[in-house]
Amino acid sequence: MSTQTETGSLDRFFKISERGSSVTREIRGGVVTFFTMAYIIVLNPIIIAGVQDVDGNYLGGGSQAEAFALVAAGTALVAGVMSILMGAVANFPLAMAAGLGLNAFVAYSIANRMTWADAMGLVVLEGLIILVLVLTGFRKAVFDAVPLPIKTAISVGIGLFIALVGLVNAGVVRTTGNASPPIGLGIGGTLSGWPVLVFCVGLLIMLALYARGVHGAILLGILATTVIAVVVEAITDSGASGGDPQSKGWNLNVPTVPDAFVDVPDFSLLGEFSLLGSFEQVGFVTTILLVFTLLLADFFDTMGTMTAIGAEAGLNDEDGTPEGAQRILIVDSLGAVAGGAASVSSNTAYVESASGVGDGARTGLAGIVTGLLFLLATVLSPIVVHIPNEAAVPALVLVGFLMMQQVVDIPWDDIELAIPAFLTIALMPFTYSISAGIGAGFVTFVLIKAVRGKAREVHVLMWIVAALFVIYFAIDPITRWIS
Repeated sequence: MSTQTETGSLDRFFKISERGSSVTREIRGGVVTFFTMAYIIVLNPIIIAGVQDVDGNYLGGGSQAEAFALVAAGTALVAGVMSILMGAVANFPLAMAAGLGLNAFVAYSIANRMTWADAMGLVVLEGLIILVLVLTGFRKAVFDAVPLPIKTAISVGIGLFIALVGLVNAGVVRTTGNASPPIGLGIGGTLSGWPVLVFCVGLLIMLALYARGVHGAILLGILATTVIAVVVEAITDSGASGGDPQSKGWNLNVPTVPDAFVDVPDFSLLGEFSLLGSFEQVGFVTTILLVFTLLLADFFDTMGTMTAIGAEAGLNDEDGTPEGAQRILIVDSLGAVAGGAASVSSNTAYVESASGVGDGARTGLAGIVTGLLFLLATVLSPIVVHIPNEAAVPALVLVGFLMMQQVVDIPWDDIELAIPAFLTIALMPFTYSISAGIGAGFVTFVLIKAVRGKAREVHVLMWIVAALFVIYFAIDPITRWIS
């Protein structure tokens, strides 16, 4: 009786039955999302732990290897806490972790100008500003001002973007090293290496299971492909790629059976930030420009992500606004603050959450499951770092297809919406940036309306945001001019 009561309470709190899901599907979806996001535990340290600040120090003040372990532990911890908070507060199937792109900007454009403590303090400052914009209603007001077809285009663009991310991480699409074409199929136009073969087999398994209507097709595909990867590595000894785009090794994690299954995490990076130190290091104007760049990218990435996830899960209203949007944005803003405070860079909503939605997740319970697995990963890191990217990213390709289906809802015969929608969809994968796609769509929407004598039909917030995006796209020459 008590078990049934607990299940009923869980159902009511998360609206599981109301949203056409089940506890089993939510747990499964949360696990799938974790597997498709777990790479960040390794990738985030690779990006920020190997960079020295203006004083020549790595994060934590020790060696590069020590910094890597510290960042890995902090990355998993903050992702776990924020994903649980998102699930519990917003009841939305959206997980969080250190934002890709944002972490690279912090590492390569900020840390080389100041100390790591100052750089992470700047991230905290940006998060606090976004939180104020959310609490005042400005962030959601901007979201509400966006026309529905452009919101749909954002979802479709993100679908193509994550499919490309999956293909790149698997080594199917690679840089050629040439001016034209800049990218191509595999190495020299052929699929090369055992890891790529494992990815292809995993994708075919996943597609076959999905086409057969098998429940948990994505999770089963990931698990089956991981087993295949371990066997293949044991036979071929392919090793790691080492970041070489022409390597035939595994992208990030080498799939082997770990020597140990648990490790004691070190969270000493927590609290190692200086909120206002950047002003003294680089001056007021430069600090404001750096904050603005972080702010605009963070501001719109989550808007696009939650729109796409909500559309895929059927949780958006008739205007394309996700259920509980204000709570989602509040938690996401806190993610930037938490990421900076823990010295692991801004945490944001992850579009890979769509993989869990594709496997049935519809509520915040899935996000809580993902978060718990991230917390578990802080002590089970020896296992997590042996799950290869090639086994998880087939899910991104399949989910990209699912999100692409929304393209039929865009009025392609209306030039005022079709051109902005097209640029939004095209630029996200081509620039590897959700914000760039959204910015292109906003600017061209306002421009076309204006030149056709319909400027008054454009919401004032769209004008403001379009102007901000013009500054965002021109931030480099503006910075040079001011400097």
